Amino acid sequence: METTFPKLLLQHASQRPQAPAMREKEFGIWQSLSWSQLAALAERIACGLHDAGLSRGEHIVIIGANRPRLYATMLAAQALGAVPVPLYQDATAVEAAFPINNAEVRIAFAEDQEQVDKLLEIRTQCPQLTTIYYDDPRGLRNYADAGLHSLDALVAAGDVIAKQRPGFFAEAIASTQPEDVAAMFFTSGTTGNPKGVVHTHRTLLDRAHAGAQFDRLSNTEEVLAYMPPAWIGQNIFSYAQWLACGYVVNCPESSGTVMIDLKEIGPTYYFAPPRVFEALLTSVMIRMEDASAIKRRMFHAFMDVARRVGPQLRDGKSVGTADRLLYALGNLLVYGPLRNNLGMSRVRVAYTAGEAIGPDLFTFYRAIGINLKQLYGSTETAVFVCLQPDDQVRADTVGIPIQGVEIQVADNGEILVRSPGLLKEYYKNPAATAEVKTADGWYHTGDAGFLDAHGHLKIIDRAKDVGRLADGSIFAPKYIENKLKFFPHIKEAVAVGDARDMVCAMINIDFDAVGNWAEKRNLPYAGYTDLAQKPEVYQLVKECLEKVNADLAADEKLAGSQVSRFLILHKELDADDGELTRTNKVRRGFIADKYGVLVDALYGGKSEQYIETQVKFEDGRTGSVSATLKIMDARTFAPVRAAA
Repeated sequence: METTFPKLLLQHASQRPQAPAMREKEFGIWQSLSWSQLAALAERIACGLHDAGLSRGEHIVIIGANRPRLYATMLAAQALGAVPVPLYQDATAVEAAFPINNAEVRIAFAEDQEQVDKLLEIRTQCPQLTTIYYDDPRGLRNYADAGLHSLDALVAAGDVIAKQRPGFFAEAIASTQPEDVAAMFFTSGTTGNPKGVVHTHRTLLDRAHAGAQFDRLSNTEEVLAYMPPAWIGQNIFSYAQWLACGYVVNCPESSGTVMIDLKEIGPTYYFAPPRVFEALLTSVMIRMEDASAIKRRMFHAFMDVARRVGPQLRDGKSVGTADRLLYALGNLLVYGPLRNNLGMSRVRVAYTAGEAIGPDLFTFYRAIGINLKQLYGSTETAVFVCLQPDDQVRADTVGIPIQGVEIQVADNGEILVRSPGLLKEYYKNPAATAEVKTADGWYHTGDAGFLDAHGHLKIIDRAKDVGRLADGSIFAPKYIENKLKFFPHIKEAVAVGDARDMVCAMINIDFDAVGNWAEKRNLPYAGYTDLAQKPEVYQLVKECLEKVNADLAADEKLAGSQVSRFLILHKELDADDGELTRTNKVRRGFIADKYGVLVDALYGGKSEQYIETQVKFEDGRTGSVSATLKIMDARTFAPVRAAA
């Protein structure tokens, strides 16, 4: 696209000045910001930043949740030719130091006191970080640190400049070009230091428009922006496509009010990683546990109908008259109220991405009438590579290549992508850029998969994670883990088995779901560690594992990957402890090293193993958690042979 984000801002402000651009919930009330008001705010911030010396090509850090004034700050920086770098708001101070130093950041924007404290903490490690602006002043009244200013003060200073030079903002925006760097996103760093992925206005907007055209998005859509802005998925849906289409982005009051805000807004276009859909389903199942026996029977009976015919109806296929009537009754009594309770009554298009979603979980949402689809992409591809057409949605594929995308499958099974949305480079890392991007424009995704007979892409796992058992059987850990996580009682799973004679698993229970289950059975427990080691809980998890094993036995290629032994971890895997990335992806190598004694015990035939693990608390303190973990065998099944 021959345009830039700030140019689109001015276009919307000119054509639809009074239309709402964003809403933010404050003190329980939704406040709207029109396109003209947003443009005026961005102008004042840009003028203030220009006065503060922000130069073209300079990086600024933005750390916080989705807030209209932080979005305006990104637009203001881009108007001046500077490059916004959003960071995860739940990252520790130490984690923020590397990107700030790598990008030579001098000016940072923080949402609130928590983020200001992080930035002040690392100032000695980041001597070039001279100026910090904050949006929310609560708790900061007595801070007297040098270079710490309120965003209000910047806006006021910019207002003076804007009045003195009324044409400055428009002139600055006119000089921005599609090939200018628009933003930089740091990868999650699963195997080392994160890398700065550099994207231009052209790459981001090309993919934003391609996705919008594919799903016929318009300026009438409503979106809830509740995921971290540092995650490119959220950034594409609530920033790039927002400016490309001109729809309304709604910012929740806080992370704790997202479910309430979701119901109030009723988004038409929704995006969430699988873990959010898993959590929503878990909350549904917990509530069903509390329901009366009649309601439980009705729910399960109609869900059987939904799983049988719901996806077919969703895809526009014909079903029998009796099934259609039963589904309509189920929609009245169960599915409709359930969609409303989830805040998805108005959803026209919903996407999940970030990692593979379990097929059972995926089918559940489509069965109750939610148009949930999968997409395939990454930070480096500006998200949109493959999307699922409304009438071609399958649980085991991630869709077809969309406009402008070419796909190749290398001899080793790795997916290669060529697209107008590919990264410009990894910042200050030409070796890493050359490793993933060939001279003729192909990007090495690192994912293993293939195109099926219908042209749909099927992802097996990360190429580096796909292995073989000792007998030569395929071992795809993510596939196994996703099937396990469909069960509401299992929050996380790590499968081990490459080059070994069997598959073993380390499990995290879902504390809320299992706690609710335990309380209904009058099973006392004193915290997560105690609950996780209860014999009854082990039996519960074992039943889940054996159902997965039965499913795997029916898959000729994966029958050898059934889980033979397992244990339940004494603590939840946590990004603060280095076990997960900030996007909640398992860091396999780190976990294999950290819990090597448990892996040895699983394969050594032991029935229990003592372990002590260091943990980091939310206030920054460190401590340790210790327990003697039980190890249990799970039943495996003979492979089901296909009929000749």
